Amino acid sequence: MNDFLRAYKRYDPAAKSALEIALLYPGPKAVFFHRIAHVLYGAGLFFPARLVSELSRWLTGIEIHPGAKLGRRLVIDHGMGLVVGETAEVGDDCILFHGVTLGGTKFDPIKRHPTVGHRVLIGAGAKVLGPVVLGDDARVGANSVVTKDVPAGRVAAGIPARLMEPG
Repeated sequence: MNDFLRAYKRYDPAAKSALEIALLYPGPKAVFFHRIAHVLYGAGLFFPARLVSELSRWLTGIEIHPGAKLGRRLVIDHGMGLVVGETAEVGDDCILFHGVTLGGTKFDPIKRHPTVGHRVLIGAGAKVLGPVVLGDDARVGANSVVTKDVPAGRVAAGIPARLMEPG
């Protein structure tokens, strides 16, 4: 079992086998298709990249733009409705729940999507908007709307998201 599937097994006690994770979980399929689309996108083959991305969205309910950069061992839990924008960057060992949006707030061809550090958890339905930075080990509460940076190791929750006091 490779590190990627091991990350799912470690995270999800309901997962019975690597084969089950690889074939029946939507997150690994979406990441697999994204890796193909990202290579095509990097080679300037934008239409085939978007075609692979759209096929993935149709199969998994998870929309990841081919230009987005994903780290290793990304766990997408359930995933339906998850959206990752073109200039988003996600670090290693992150967990994203269903309904998460890593979205933009501008239409200019600039860095307009979030940068997510390593070991970040983003709760179900959370919206992280604009070129904000979520530091390593940060947490975002379910259904929160984040439009400002979240420092490493901190928790942000609410609408708009506010930093929570440790405790």
